[in-house]
Amino acid sequence: MPAMIEITSWLRIDEDDLIWKATRASGPGGQHVNKTSTAIELRFDVRNSPYLPDDVKARLETLAGSRLTQDGVLVLFAQGSRSQEMNRQDALDRLIDLIRRATEKPKPRKATKPTYSSKLKRLETKSKRGTVKSGRGRVKFDD
Repeated sequence: MPAMIEITSWLRIDEDDLIWKATRASGPGGQHVNKTSTAIELRFDVRNSPYLPDDVKARLETLAGSRLTQDGVLVLFAQGSRSQEMNRQDALDRLIDLIRRATEKPKPRKATKPTYSSKLKRLETKSKRGTVKSGRGRVKFDD
């Protein structure tokens, strides 16, 4: 049985669907940074995942933004820690958080109408502005 990662009580993804790659971290770090591959790149194929419902896939693609490739693969890069294992856990936590946020259905917007007082206020403001603008014309002298 494949190892499953629990996202919510009703949603799990297969650990084998995650592609891990260790790379060298960028930035300062002394001699040690040039010898070790502590940064982690996590790839998860959103579009071809059999575990995610279609609506969750669509919301996840929107949430992922520039982290999503044209092929629908989500790429997360973690290099905050000096430990490869901590970076691996950080990338996994970020993936789980993104998928959890994608499972939340947005509230449908309820159309509302402007109140009577807001309509009156708008018209009052328009007439005041019109009065100010009409006072900007040429000055007429009566001699």
